[in-house]
Amino acid sequence: MDLTRAAAVAADATDPLAGFRARFTGTDDDGPDRQLYLDGNSLGRLPVDTPAAVARVVEQEWGRGLVGSWAGWVEQSRRIGDVLAAGVLGARPGEVLVGDTTSVDLYKLLVAAVDARPGRDVLVCCADDFPTDRYIVAGVAEQRGMTVRSVEAHIDEGLDLGVLAQALDERVAVLVLSQVAYRSGALVDMAAVTRLAREHGALVVWDLSHGAGAVPAELTAVGADLAVGCTYKHLNGGPGAPAFLYVRQELQDSLRQPIWGWFGQRDQFAMGAAYDPAEGVDRFAVGTPPVLAMAAVEVGARLTAEAGIEAIADKARALTDLVVALADGWLAGHGVAVASPRDAARRGAHVSLAHPAAWQLTQALIDRGVVPDFRTPDRLRLGPAPLYTRFVDVWDAMDRLRTVLTDRSYEAYPVERSRVT
Repeated sequence: MDLTRAAAVAADATDPLAGFRARFTGTDDDGPDRQLYLDGNSLGRLPVDTPAAVARVVEQEWGRGLVGSWAGWVEQSRRIGDVLAAGVLGARPGEVLVGDTTSVDLYKLLVAAVDARPGRDVLVCCADDFPTDRYIVAGVAEQRGMTVRSVEAHIDEGLDLGVLAQALDERVAVLVLSQVAYRSGALVDMAAVTRLAREHGALVVWDLSHGAGAVPAELTAVGADLAVGCTYKHLNGGPGAPAFLYVRQELQDSLRQPIWGWFGQRDQFAMGAAYDPAEGVDRFAVGTPPVLAMAAVEVGARLTAEAGIEAIADKARALTDLVVALADGWLAGHGVAVASPRDAARRGAHVSLAHPAAWQLTQALIDRGVVPDFRTPDRLRLGPAPLYTRFVDVWDAMDRLRTVLTDRSYEAYPVERSRVT
């Protein structure tokens, strides 16, 4: 693909996912000053069907059905989990559950995995991983008297498997790693990491948050043990949407998670005196699920499954390839460097650009109708969401960035980080 706007328009004309754009709000403006949203990897757009789905739960199920609607609500976590398993995550029915936050799910699975490896006293994580993951690993280690081995990773290229291998031995109980690096978008070879871990008898808990809905995980094929992920990014479940967890079928009945709530009880409505965990993935539930929020998650999950994760991933690679090509062609002379893997097969659905004034550039773009985000220390992160971002949107956004760099208008913005993006 050449770097003209006409080529971008032509790519949109043959895009097999083009019809999904109209199924999201805020995408009907084609004017030259329209907002160009390139932050779908932080918060996905609102699907057109979500308000009606939530209203149906509020007005009909809660408003009229009242407590009788629990007959359907009790099944939400598994029903949506099965949609994600089949259509997004490459997992089997009964292996995915939706309900708690990503952090709570990570804590539950990490503790369960630690308990399944008695006598081992080391946890492994990535030094450049998302902060919450590192904090939870550190907290569990402190509570259990364990040691954390924090593996260094290249800020742009991600985790090196050779470096990881050096951190593994018979003391390691669990690895906690992200499939997609939150800063650079660098992809980890999940199958290779799983094999490495198994050679040493360790379990792996994957965080799929920055790839779920845009990058195939193929959990069954790679032999994954455990995973968590959020639904408010590429799965378009809405701000603060409940997360999902995955437990490989063969591990489910041998693991016991640490938060013993009544939704994880075998005979929930017997109200028994003692906790007896349910069979299968249901034992990883805790308390009453957020029914209204789950209705929004279900819309996003089904929309993603309908589009097909492989088709979404193909477009993600093409969109981010365009970002890289335009950055090289237009921006390198202004001190901008691509800070993500150049090989699309090693990159998730976003691209980071490094520049000393990345914070100021981010604010200047927002004021000019482009919505990216900023990540420390000096990264401008661009996340074109394949379901609703067009090639011409990427072209126009990069053109506005080129203008801001050329006229140096970004220099008028304060250096301090005074706005959340």
